[in-house]
Amino acid sequence: MTATVEPTRVGAPRLALPTWARWALYAAIGVAVLTVTQALAEPETDLLTTSQSSGAMLRWAVPIMLAALGGVFSERAGVVNIGLEGMMILGTWFGAWGALEYGPWAGMAIGAAGGAAGGLLHAVATVSFGVDHIISGVAVNLLAPGVARYLSDQVFTGREGGSITQSPGVDGVSSFSVPFLAGGDLFGWRTPDLLGWFERHDWFYVSDLAGMARGLVGDVSWLTLLAFALVPLSTWLLWRTRFGLRLRSCGEHPVAAETLGVDVYRYKYYGVVISGALAGLGGAYIVIELTSIYKQGQTQGRGFIGLATLIFGNWHPVSAALGSLLFGFVRGLQLRDLSGNGVHALLLLAALALAGLFVVSRRRGRRTDAVMSGIGAIVFAVWYLTTDSVPQVFPPITPFIVVLLVLIFRGQKLRMPAADGMIYRKGEHT
Repeated sequence: MTATVEPTRVGAPRLALPTWARWALYAAIGVAVLTVTQALAEPETDLLTTSQSSGAMLRWAVPIMLAALGGVFSERAGVVNIGLEGMMILGTWFGAWGALEYGPWAGMAIGAAGGAAGGLLHAVATVSFGVDHIISGVAVNLLAPGVARYLSDQVFTGREGGSITQSPGVDGVSSFSVPFLAGGDLFGWRTPDLLGWFERHDWFYVSDLAGMARGLVGDVSWLTLLAFALVPLSTWLLWRTRFGLRLRSCGEHPVAAETLGVDVYRYKYYGVVISGALAGLGGAYIVIELTSIYKQGQTQGRGFIGLATLIFGNWHPVSAALGSLLFGFVRGLQLRDLSGNGVHALLLLAALALAGLFVVSRRRGRRTDAVMSGIGAIVFAVWYLTTDSVPQVFPPITPFIVVLLVLIFRGQKLRMPAADGMIYRKGEHT
C-alpha cells in the first residue's frame, strides 16, 4: 500500500523587494498622500510638496534625530535618559562658545563634549549611585539652564551682541547641491537642475515627487549630511559589533551579561555618555546651522520630542530617524506657512491617514483599532471642514499626538529593552 501525500497549497507569490526599494516605495506613497491632500485643499495651500518644504524638514529634523539617537544608546544600555533636554541645552551653549572661539566644526565637537559632560553626570548618579533614572534626568534638565545662564554671564556679557541670555552671532558651515539632480557645481561647472525642471512644470504628482526629492539633495549643509550619516553608523555599531552586543545585553539582562564577563557598569557609562554627546551635538547644530546664535531656551523641548521619537521608532536608529523627519516636516511647515493654511491642511492629512488605517484594520479584523481610527478620521474631517485655521499650539504638540496614536495602534508591537530603567547593582544575581 503506497501512502499518498497531498500537495501543499502555496499562496500567491509575494514580490520580495530589497530594503532600499521598500523604503523608496514607502516614500513614494507618502508623497502621493501629500499630493492628494494638497489637491483636495486647493486653493488653500501649495506648501506641502515643494523643495523648500522637504529642505526645511531635513534641517529641522536633525536636532530631534540626534536626541533620539542619543536615547537609543542610553536606553539600549538600560538607562532611561530623561535628561536629553538638559544635555541639548549644554550642547547649545558650548557649541556657541566653541564656534566663536575656534570655528563651526570645532563648535560642533565642543558642543558634543558639553552634552557628554551632562551624560557623564547622569551616569554617575544612575549607574554608580543607583539614583532613580527619572529623578536624575529631571535634575540634569533643571541644572543645565542654570549652568548655561551663569556661563553666559561670565563669557558673553560685555561682548558685542552678547548678553546673559544670548551669544554673539556665530558662523555656519557651507552647503552643497548634488550635480545634475539639483544644479550643483562640478569642477566649477554649474550642472543642469533636472529635479528643479520637473518641479517647475507643475505636473500632478511628478512635480511633487521631484520637488520633495530636490529638497533632499539641494543646498544641503555638510552638518546635515554628517548627522544623517550617524544613523547607519549607529545601526552598525549597535547590531553588528561586539561593543553593540555587549551594550545591548546590559539593557536586556544585565545579570546574565555580568555572568558572561561583561563589565556592565562600564558599558552603561558608555551608553549614557554617548547619549549625552549626541544630544549635545543636536544642541550645537541648532546654534550653528539653524539660528546662528545661542539664545536661552532655544531647544524648545526638542530633547523631549527626541524621547517621543525614540518610542515612535521602537528604540531603533533608522525608525527614529524616519520619525524625526515627520516631526521636522511639521515644524518646517509651521515656520514657512505664514497664512496658516498649510498647517490647517494637516487636519485633512490626518483624516485621510486615519481613514486608511480604518480600512487596513477592518481587513485584518482588528475591530478596536478600526473603531478608534474611524472615529479619529471623522473628528479630524469635521474639524477641517468647520474651521479655517488651527490654534498655533497645534503644530508643536503634533509629535506627542503622533506618539499617542502609535502607542494606541501599535503598542503591542513596540518593545523597549527588558531592563530599561531598572537599578542594577553588581553582584545581585536575582
